[in-house]
Amino acid sequence: MTGLPNRRHPGPARAVPALAAAVVVVAATGCGGNLSGGGSGDFPSGPVTIVVGADPGGSTDLIARALAEGADDELGVAVPVVNTPGANGALAANEVAGQEPDGHNLLILNASLTSITPLAVSEEEAVSVGDFEVITGISRDDYVLVVPASSDIDTLEDLVDQGEDLTFGSTGVGTGSQLAQELLFQQAEISSTHVPFDGGAPTLTAVLGGQVDVAAVQLGEAKEQVEAGELIPLATFADERSEHMPDVPTAVESGYEVRVSQYRAVAAPKDTPDEVLTSLRDAFGTAFATEEYQAFNEDNLFTAHEVEPDQLVQEWDGYREDYAAMVEEYGIELGEDQ
Repeated sequence: MTGLPNRRHPGPARAVPALAAAVVVVAATGCGGNLSGGGSGDFPSGPVTIVVGADPGGSTDLIARALAEGADDELGVAVPVVNTPGANGALAANEVAGQEPDGHNLLILNASLTSITPLAVSEEEAVSVGDFEVITGISRDDYVLVVPASSDIDTLEDLVDQGEDLTFGSTGVGTGSQLAQELLFQQAEISSTHVPFDGGAPTLTAVLGGQVDVAAVQLGEAKEQVEAGELIPLATFADERSEHMPDVPTAVESGYEVRVSQYRAVAAPKDTPDEVLTSLRDAFGTAFATEEYQAFNEDNLFTAHEVEPDQLVQEWDGYREDYAAMVEEYGIELGEDQ
């Protein structure tokens, strides 16, 4: 699931994220049975499973595996990662939310699932960050708008000046990838047709192969093709230029109020005991501090956003309010039947 706005309230994430675009760790139901371990006093009494609502190899999956590797020694148990893709991460989220609140089943939660996807689905299908106990924020992942090198478009201004109907690829319906582009094209008065894909990899394949004119993907996903000269980056959707692509301007610089990034968090089922949450928080804090994990962030173009639960919930709830207001202002329909 992908992306959220960069909000302008106190705190580093007040812009419009992109979905994203936050991730939460949740417990999975089908991971070799219930991994409950009795009372909180003997935690952990068995493996601590991290569930990812996406296929292996994507940004969320990579983050989960890096965290698992960094936390297993501190916890003293195995920390397996289980992939449960479907419904932009909602399938995994609902599965983990229904697990025993004993700390043995966790979820990597994307902010876009709780802040953007609810604008595209029914109230009954929407996932809320309040459905979970947040353990810790993890990182921010910015989106970049790209076109294939074969295109005659070299800058965002070229794209706007072209003024023709275009097709744009996104990483899915109700993601930060979709929202960022919808907002940009509405403000630039460009007619466009949305073509959703299931994640960053197929979206990249589509734009490289000319199936769509343009697409928004996360920086780390586009890095290799940009460096190889196969993709041209037109703009990012953060408040400020990315330290990882400093030569690429932001949409904001060009006069478009589009702030959408992806944020992620680790989460547990509601009512997980405080002492268990503290143990998990300490273990992930240890992982964050390792040189290996910090190098992982650098290599994958992630910006650390390891914030406390209260701050994260405030930010994510604010993103949802901001996005809802912007969607209404520009008359954007994010659902399948737009």
